[in-house]
Formats: sequence, C-alpha cells, structure tokens
Amino acid sequence: MPHDLREKFLTHLRASVQSGALVKLTLGKPQGAEADLRNLFVRPVTLRGTPQYTFVWRHATRDITKNHPPADTVQQLERLVGLSFHSAHLFTTERTAQLEYNKKGEPRLTFGQSIAIDVQSEHDRAKARLLTRDSQPWLQALGVTTATGAVAAGMADKHRQIHKFVEILSHLVAGAQLAGAGRADSDGAPLEIADMGCGKGYLTFAAHDYFNLVARQPARVRGVELRPELVEAGNRIARDTRRPLLQFEAGTIASARLDALDVLIALHACDTATDDAIARGISAGARLIVVAPCCQKELRPQLAAAPATSAQALSVLAPALRHGIFQERQAEFATDALRALLLEWAGYDTKVFEFVSTEHTAKNLMIAATKRTGAAGAAEAARAVRDFAAFYNIKTQALARQLDFDL
Repeated sequence: MPHDLREKFLTHLRASVQSGALVKLTLGKPQGAEADLRNLFVRPVTLRGTPQYTFVWRHATRDITKNHPPADTVQQLERLVGLSFHSAHLFTTERTAQLEYNKKGEPRLTFGQSIAIDVQSEHDRAKARLLTRDSQPWLQALGVTTATGAVAAGMADKHRQIHKFVEILSHLVAGAQLAGAGRADSDGAPLEIADMGCGKGYLTFAAHDYFNLVARQPARVRGVELRPELVEAGNRIARDTRRPLLQFEAGTIASARLDALDVLIALHACDTATDDAIARGISAGARLIVVAPCCQKELRPQLAAAPATSAQALSVLAPALRHGIFQERQAEFATDALRALLLEWAGYDTKVFEFVSTEHTAKNLMIAATKRTGAAGAAEAARAVRDFAAFYNIKTQALARQLDFDL
C-alpha cells in the first residue's frame, strides 16, 4: 500500500510534466546526509525557447539552481520523491497533490483543488502571481509592459528581474520575521523601507506593491536616487497610480536621510556605494539588508602580483593575478565575501546566492542579511574577517572603515 500511494503521486507528477500542467513542486523533509538542506523547489521555465524545469536546492545559507529538460526532470524526481524527501506538494492547473510521510515512514496522499492561474506558458504563469493586476499601471508607465499588458520589446529581462526580485523578497521577509510588525507595533506604524540608488524605480515600485498589495503589510517605501529627473518621474508615477506610501527623493546613498529602517535595498550600487548602503542599513538598525553588488574595483590594486615579502597566500596567487581577468574575478569574490563576513560580525545572518541567471545579466550575485538577536561582534566572527583579509593581504576596505573594524 505505501508503494501504491507513492506510485500514484508519481503518476500524477509524470502526467503534469508531460502535459505542461505542472505549476510548481515543493519537496521537504530531506532525508539525506546534507544537514543544511531545507527544500527543493521545481518549476517550469522557458530558456531560449526551450522548455526546462528549474530545480532550486535551498540550503540554510545558500541556494543551488540547476535546469533540466522534461525527460530528465521526471527521472530526477522519481529518485527523490518519497526517498530523499518525505514531503512532496505538487501544484498543477488541474489539482494539487500532497504526499507526506510520518515518523514511522508511512505515507499519506491527499488531493485538492487546482490553483487559479492565467493559461499561458508556465514560465509566465508563475510570475503573474507575484504582483497583482494593480501593478500594471506603473509597469506600463515605466515602459516594461504595453497598454495590453504584454511585455514591451526589449524589456523581457527587466520584467523577469522584477518578478524574480519579488519572489526572493517574499522568502527573505519570512526569514526576517517582518510580517505583522512595523517600527512601532503598538500604534500599527508601517514598515520603513529604503531603496538606495533606485534608478528608474522598477524594484522600488515592486517592493511597495509586494508589501502593501501582496503581503498586505503596510510599508512606507522611499527610493533614493541622485538624478533629479528620475526622482521627478518616479514621484509623478507614484501619484498617478495612487501610491501615497511611495516616494522618491534626490540624494546619494552616503548623504540620504535615514532614521530607523526595517528593510534596506541597494541593487547594482557601483563599487564602494554598496559598502555605503550596507553601512547605512546597519546604522539604521535594518532587520533586512538586500544588496546586489556591482563593479567591485576597490580591492583590485591590493590583489596585484605580490613580492615574496607579502602574504604567502597572495604570493602563491601572484602569477595568476598578472592576468587581468583573474584579478578582476578574485577582486569580486574577495570584496563580496568580505562584506558577508563583516555583516556576520555586525550581527546579521547572511545568504549569498544567484539573483537571476547569468543568461540575463552577469551582475547576478545577491547578498541578503537578516538581523539576528543576541550580541554582535563576536570574537569568532571578527577572527574570520581578519583571517580572510590576511589571506588576500587586504589592508583596508570601505565597509570595514565605516564600521570601524580594524582589519
């Protein structure tokens, strides 16, 4: 009988993949040796016109994403469902199916009603649920979609990025325990959110709509941008689309007025502007800091080919670092790894993961930091920062300077 229930679930799963009815699959209760593995999420995508299924292996501090063709997807899942994972929740256009194993290893299979989605390619359907129809006016005003709601020419990557950002934000907010709590819980004050260096405000509008329209959590969202014409345009669209809790203001990341924050966002802030944003978020007591670094140039001179008297590790790397491309990539890694370690020292739990596929942008790394309870600046975290800096012979770095951390 247990085998029959598992096979019945797999039959429904195979049929949904074959017919294209699969919306998403969530596997939980991992049984393998990886102690930090939490879930596996599977959903359909279309890559360069070819149907694929994206597997997102969610670990405690990282996500691993792999794409598989439909036939391989079925084979992979047959080896996982009920064996490596004791919880499987399947969503299709026809109905839902849930296979759960208890502590004795006994399965239980239940079916439910289908979930409401638009009937297009599943790649589009999954994204359509992230933002409500109320988001369409600003998407059109910013040129992302047309008057009919279709993605505008040349804006497919931006449209994909917006929806991916909201998807990621929903997971991060849950981890930061922001739901139902504003800065002043007693009087129901809205959350305070700042998007630093927001540009045209694509993700600023998306953050506003996620909190206020999707999560139903009142949030005051501010976009900070240096260029006044973009600030004026953002405020005009916010007014025209009736978003009183959204505003844009002129300024730099370093000079913007920030009092207390719940969430700080800074995507693609160039070079040390990302460090400015992280430092501002820490000083404002943000419970969630989300950055996507760009153009990590500051440390590159410190990673130049080193003489024998320099750090031994860097001397070993010296012959390779004579090549500019290796030096650039090592600088990117060292910069962002050091930022993550400094955030850990400052009292945050960090995740570093791929934002969107490199197929759509090369600048796809995201650092998410959730403020933890307890003392910051633990000796072990400080030692990890200094050991890493010593390995790369890093003597100075922007975020460390702003946090008064002596490398």
